[in-house]
Amino acid sequence: MTAYVLSEVEVRDAEAMQRYRDLAARSITQYGGRYLVRGGSAEAVEGGPPAKTLIIVEFPSMARLREWYASPEYAEALGERWKALDRRLIFVEGAAPA
Repeated sequence: MTAYVLSEVEVRDAEAMQRYRDLAARSITQYGGRYLVRGGSAEAVEGGPPAKTLIIVEFPSMARLREWYASPEYAEALGERWKALDRRLIFVEGAAPA
């Protein structure tokens, strides 16, 4: 079953953010992930605070997603992440086939 990374981010440092994005994108591809949403325009239409920058990444399974998150390749990106952005990160399983 597919799994998704939902990330709501606020950029702290644009230069560090670009390094993080490059490293993260490479690691995501290496582990079978693909971007579905990557920082496009977002509009909150009901409830809560205004929408921040949103990123949604699809992986073939929750196991593969977790393998990516714990990988040495993504660890390199995480080194930049702490300087680059604040975020809320959520892992969610996709809907089971009907």
